[in-house]
Amino acid sequence: MPAAASAAAGRDTGDAFRAPLVLLLPALLGLAFLVLPPAALLLRTPWAQLPRRLTAPGVLDALWLSLVTATLATLLCLLLGVPLAWLLSRTRFPGRRLVRALVTVPLVLPPVVGGVALLLVFGRHGLLGGWLDARFGLTLPFTTSAVVLAEAFVAMPFLVISVSGALRAADRGLEEAAATLGAGRWTTFRRVTLPLVGPGVAAGAVLCWARALGEFGATITFAGNFPGRTQTMPLAVYLAMETDPQAAIVLSVLLLAVSVTILAVLREKWMTSP
Repeated sequence: MPAAASAAAGRDTGDAFRAPLVLLLPALLGLAFLVLPPAALLLRTPWAQLPRRLTAPGVLDALWLSLVTATLATLLCLLLGVPLAWLLSRTRFPGRRLVRALVTVPLVLPPVVGGVALLLVFGRHGLLGGWLDARFGLTLPFTTSAVVLAEAFVAMPFLVISVSGALRAADRGLEEAAATLGAGRWTTFRRVTLPLVGPGVAAGAVLCWARALGEFGATITFAGNFPGRTQTMPLAVYLAMETDPQAAIVLSVLLLAVSVTILAVLREKWMTSP
């Protein structure tokens, strides 16, 4: 049996290196298609000018605003998205499938359309914006708060999907045991459910933060592009491309570094399987 297992393993390894040519060529082209653009970005980066350009006032302002708004958007997504994921995974109600589909709409909705939709809801004449303006004198569009809302809108589905998957995979027996020992629903959720799905919540939060950091379309439509107030890093890249392409490359490399860091954080969860 050990010899047979060894032979089988050898055949599997050999098969891995004898991929059909009809599959190998498109696979290599696909790999090149994904790898060449970041590689070109790194090759064209003016490394000697990097410190000077990264410390420019506009860059630091955009970077700081991006980090703050992405973090606030992630906190908002955690506050609203974790309960929503629990509701979709652990309860049954009419129209649950429809609600699940609606939650994923921002994933496929063009970001600019999402920005227009946010304006129709939170604008001064929107469904809620008019009431907020008349009642509290609160105007959201083209403010830093609008950046947070736009980023949360496009990023929350990543968190909900991740947490929902973790909840469906979690052992319900532990929650039932806690209930039989007298724990209430809130105590069970806080002391049992959340620790069980903690890795899923963490992975979803990281994806959510990364998506919020890179958001462009909904932000520029709903919040505008005002330096120091709503101009995030992606918007700064867009503006720099029109006047200073070298600065745009530097900003793009900075965002690329953040993306690679996100992959490094998630590698234990996604990249350990064979």
